[in-house]
Parts: sequence; C-alpha cells; structure tokens
Amino acid sequence: MKELSIDIETYSPIDLARCGVYKYAEDPDFSILLFGYAADDGEVKVLDLAKGEHIPDEILLALTNPLVTKWAFNASFERICLSRYLREHYPSHFLSYGSEGDTIGKHLDPLGWKCSQVLAASLGYPLSLKDLGEALGLSEKKMDEGARLIGLFSLPGPEGRRKPEDYPEEWALFKKYNRRDVEVEIKVRKAFASFRTPASLWEEYHEDQRINDRGIPVDIPFVKAALSMGEKAGMDLLSRLKHLTGLINPKSPCQLKAWLSAKGQKADSLTKKETAKLLASSTGAVKEALMLYGQVQKSSLAKYGAMIDTVCDDGRARGMFRFYGAARSGRWAGRHIQLQNLPQNHLEDLLLARSLVMEGDYEKMDFLYGSVPDTLSQLIRTAFVARKGYTFMVSDFSSIEARVLAYMAREKWRIDSFAANKDIYAQSAQRMFSKPVVKGGINSDLRQKGKIAELALGYGGGEGALMAMGALDMGLTREELPKLVTKWRQTNPHIASYWWQVDRAVKEAIEQLRITRVGSLTFYMKKGTLFIALPSGRRLAYPGAALKGSAYGKTAITYVGLDAKRKWNRIESYGPKFVENIIQAISRDILAYAMHNLRDYFICGHVHDEVIVECREGTAVEEITGIMERTPDWMPGLLLRADGYETREYRKE
Repeated sequence: MKELSIDIETYSPIDLARCGVYKYAEDPDFSILLFGYAADDGEVKVLDLAKGEHIPDEILLALTNPLVTKWAFNASFERICLSRYLREHYPSHFLSYGSEGDTIGKHLDPLGWKCSQVLAASLGYPLSLKDLGEALGLSEKKMDEGARLIGLFSLPGPEGRRKPEDYPEEWALFKKYNRRDVEVEIKVRKAFASFRTPASLWEEYHEDQRINDRGIPVDIPFVKAALSMGEKAGMDLLSRLKHLTGLINPKSPCQLKAWLSAKGQKADSLTKKETAKLLASSTGAVKEALMLYGQVQKSSLAKYGAMIDTVCDDGRARGMFRFYGAARSGRWAGRHIQLQNLPQNHLEDLLLARSLVMEGDYEKMDFLYGSVPDTLSQLIRTAFVARKGYTFMVSDFSSIEARVLAYMAREKWRIDSFAANKDIYAQSAQRMFSKPVVKGGINSDLRQKGKIAELALGYGGGEGALMAMGALDMGLTREELPKLVTKWRQTNPHIASYWWQVDRAVKEAIEQLRITRVGSLTFYMKKGTLFIALPSGRRLAYPGAALKGSAYGKTAITYVGLDAKRKWNRIESYGPKFVENIIQAISRDILAYAMHNLRDYFICGHVHDEVIVECREGTAVEEITGIMERTPDWMPGLLLRADGYETREYRKE
C-alpha cells in the first residue's frame, strides 16, 4: 500500500466549529461512527464502527507508517480524531511523536499525511469540499443531505444521543454519504494530478501541523477573572447608559440613533468608525452617551470566551492556524481565538492591571484606568503565559513587505535606506517633499503623510486607498490626496514601473500561451490556470485565467475565484493587484523559511510577520532573531531585520 484515502464521521457533544477539533476529540463522549477508506484509490469501504466493526490490522499499521501517504480533505480532522481513537482502542498501534517535555505526544505524527484541501487551495480553488466539487464540475459531488445527517447522528439532540438502530434508513444514507466523501476526495486529487506540487509545500504543512499540535498556553484562571470583571463592567456601563438616555435597550443602534436625533445629533450608523467621528464633534450628554455605547459594544472581550471554548485539558489552545488560509498568497489564516487580530496593548503597567483582574478589584481598575472594557481588551494578549520554567521569545520582521517590494522592483533608494537602518516613513516623506524629515523632530508632520502614503500606495492604490487607510482622519484634506499619490509614484518610479511589467507579463502569458519573466518571477499557463512561479519555488495559481474587454475599453485580466461575497465567480485583476499577491506571498515564504530554520525550537504561534517561541528560561533573544535574519538562498542580497524581546506574558512591544 502506498496511499490511503480516509473520511470519518464522528460524534461529540462539543461544538466543532466553535471549539476546534482538538477540544472536540478530547471530550469523554467522543467516538468515531464510520470509517471510510480506499487503499491505493481502489474500492471504497465503509466500516461501521458504531455497530462494532473493526479497522483491519493492515489499515491500522498504515495509519502510523510514514511511508504510506494518508490523504483526507481537511486532513487535520482525521489525524486528530484518529489519534484519540487509536490511543483508546488500539494503544499498541498508536505511535506519538515529540521529544521529552513536548506537548504533542497525544497526536499522530503529521509526517505521512497530506491534505487535499491544501492541495486545492494551493491551486486557487475553494476550501469547501462541496464548493470544490462544483468548481471542478465533478460527476461525483458531496451529497446535500450531509448537514441533516450530521445533525442527526454527530450532534446530541434534545433527548440525547440518537442511535443508528432507531433511524435505519437515515443510517444507511449516512454510510452512503461517508462513502461519497471518500470518492470525491479521490476525484479531487485525480483532477489535480497533472499539476506538480512542490515537496516544500508538504514540509511546510507538516511543520504547521506540529505547531497546531503544540498549542499555546492559556492562563485560564486569569481568563475567567477577566470574563467576570467584563460582565460586571458591561452591566455597570449599560446601567449608566440607560439612566442617561432613558432607553429600554440603549445597546440597540436604532433606539440610540433615535435618541441622538432627538438631541440634534444625526447618525446614519453607529459603527466603530462612525461613532468615533460623532464623538469628535459632540459635547455634553451626547458625547457621554456615545462613549458609554462604544465601551458597551466592545467586542474584543469575546476572545476571552474563545479561549475558554478552545483550551484543552492541559491548558493549551490548539488548532489556531489554518495553513494556506489565504487563497491568493497562501498566507496563514487565524482560527478560533484569531491571534492575527488581537487588540494592541498600550498600557505601561500591564502586570499591575493583570493583578487587579486576578484580585477582582473592579473599583480600583475603574479608578486607575477609566475604561474597564478597554483595559481588559488590552490585556487579552497577556492571557497567553509561558509554562513554568519557560518564557516566550517573540521575534518579528521589520517592514518585511516594504523590503521585499523594494528588492523585487529594484528601488535603490529604498534598499539603501533599509541598509542604513533609516526610518522608511521619514525617508519617503523627505524625498516626496524635498525637505529634511526626522521622526519626532523637524517636519515630523510630513513623516505622517509619508507613512500614510507608504501604507496605502505600494500596490497601485490611489485616493480611495488613502481614504480607506484613514488619511482624512489624520488631518489630510481631499485636495491634498491626488498630489500625494503623484508624489509617491514619482518618488518610487521603479515600483510603479514594476506594476505594469507584471501586468504585461501576465497578459502575454495568457494571450500567447508562452512563458514570460519579470526578474526572478516566471509566468505561464497550464490547462487554463495562470501560474506565477515565485523565487522560493512555490507558485501562485489563478484558475480560468483569460483576457476580456473591460467597461473602460481596455483589456482586463480575469480569473475564477471566490469573490468578495464568497461566491465562485470571475474576478477582474491587474498588475498592481498581482504585485500585492506576489509580495505578500514572498513575505509569507520568508516567514516559512524562518520557521523551518527554527524547527528545533518550540514555536507555539505566529502572527503575520512574527514568531512566538516558547523557550526554556535563559535562552538569549539574539539567538532567535539571528536565525530569523538569515536570508534565503533564493533571495540573495535581501536585507532582513528582525527585532525581538522576551516575556512570560505575551504582549506587543
């Protein structure tokens, strides 16, 4: 046997979507109901484990043999569930991995496992098996009855767990559904068989799975104390808002907008951004009401609840990262707690604030910090605390996308600025306005304009991009924006030229069906898919790539993908947007390269361009940053810089 395709149906009272597979499979009532498999793409067999059938010895051996490739769609689900199942029912067949002191010994080694969901994502296709089957036009598609059958057998009902013998017809259909999923998974792989998948992709996937298996430690007593204080703060703020407005439910945007209108303050919406604008121009009771409303609506406290939901019995939250979560670039996406969008912390005395939470001293917290919800929000990061005898080493790349863009476009002045370790925002403003600019010094107001231009205009953005980035809120006027766009592009001619070099290369590859190149990038078509080969050897994929006339009389580049509404549709793109995908993808590959170099360390998390390593106390932070700064062979001459710090409670410095 060389390959084994697997799909399982399971039962657990835990909410899988909310809590994740690690918590789901840990529950005492967890069980595998059906085990569907096919050896070497042969006949699909379904084992009825719920009715006492057993997994054959040769299949049990294959599950732990790294030389047999195990395929599944969203393979982490099968691997984690089967880890629990083998430990419980076949302990002699279970082989864990990890060294002494590691936290991954409960799980099967991901080496030997491959995921057809990852395979599809790497080729630009949807993450949903149902959507994928439809996108590929497969004759065998995922059965629509699946959700109903899962609700019947995989979840507890009002009367408790439902037994197969009580629903014989539905159970037979459930087995058919299990069989169909294996068949679809095999057809998905066969549909992509002609596309070569780099071995490095699976190496990265295996490392990702190890990081997810390790998990990140959570201080649950602190989380519970924070939730308790947050609930008290919510009740207090709501009481004050009710007293001030006289409304029955002042949390209702409709009710509060009507109250504001009666006070002479028109509000079209009460989003976070709009509320901030109204606050700036309001006074008296209206201003106080808006401030209270903003605090009452603070949603980031829900992350404390997500920690409770996902944390495992050993105090670690697992499964926080989705490999290839971003279809265009292949970057990681967050799951559950969502480490990628944790609130920032600006308090200087985080440890004091933490101690007040643990003591439950609401009055002192309110007195010292003013807004209890905002303080609790800033403390969310500190809920991740390294285990005893360990500390977090946090290291992140400095201006990684800006460095990669300058390198790829050969914008020399920017490369020289990075080499001299100069502030890129000040340097950009200095060139744009032909005046000396120093951060916190002479013409520092121009640095702010340089910063907003840097953040908004690197990928072809114009006035709209500046406004979306908050240019008007930062004091810029609409009249200034066109000049700012022009100045930035004049200051960065090689980058502006690079956008359209990529645009031409894409169009020529599609129209002429030939290989085109821009620097270290290669563009080519294969079976209707546009591929962009990156310096790392990884590829970006755009299925159904074609050229067509646009509404502006120009030739537009199009491909098929998930649109803004998450529908599988034709999407228009152009050079600067492709450059954005490329730069983000290369930056992602550099992070993956750094994590590979750190594989002998204990990475327990990563956020955008940052790595969180749980180290034994005494490890030097320079040891980690030095490894982060190693330049890949495929980007010779790229100037990387990594900053780092040590902390027992995770925070952002």
